[in-house]
Amino acid sequence: MNLPNRLTILRIVLAFVFMFLLFSPGLVGKILALVAFTIACVTDFYDGYVARKYNLITDLGKLLDPIADKVLVLAAFLSFVQMRLIPAWMVVVIILRELIVTGIRIIGLKKGRVLAASMAGKHKTVSQMVSIFFILGVIIINESSSAGFSSWSSDHKIFLQNSVYISMIITIALTLISGMSYFIKNLDIFGALKDD
Repeated sequence: MNLPNRLTILRIVLAFVFMFLLFSPGLVGKILALVAFTIACVTDFYDGYVARKYNLITDLGKLLDPIADKVLVLAAFLSFVQMRLIPAWMVVVIILRELIVTGIRIIGLKKGRVLAASMAGKHKTVSQMVSIFFILGVIIINESSSAGFSSWSSDHKIFLQNSVYISMIITIALTLISGMSYFIKNLDIFGALKDD
């Protein structure tokens, strides 16, 4: 297994480390969760960079990379639902989109085609990562306030909650757009099914 694929698998492992740290009590756990998520995001950039630079792009990598992204992102969003920071319906929309895209990829594999992530999908992933970083920042601010390191009024907390909601609405919109784009781009696969 080459280096990019190892980095991709590391990202999946880090997703579970991130969840463990996020639910650990105290401010330190939240900060370490942010560190783990940051490292995971760096591997997302670095595995693609190394694969392209040294021509290490493989079918396994094309398949694993978007799966690793999904595991990392869904680990974060499901954690935020558990922490009552975002409504569950938002994560349901994200999961449905991922299931549909994964279904299209499976159909592609049956037709001998490995469908890589689209550019719209990359933009969607970036928007999700930005929202996650923002929400992690809010968690750390709230935790530091509870620990007595800072003081936030109820108005500040309402502002942060509204900001989280707005960032998630933007993310959901980009998630839906990228899903529709991926579906339209690969419509020919469904035509190939009719030929069987």
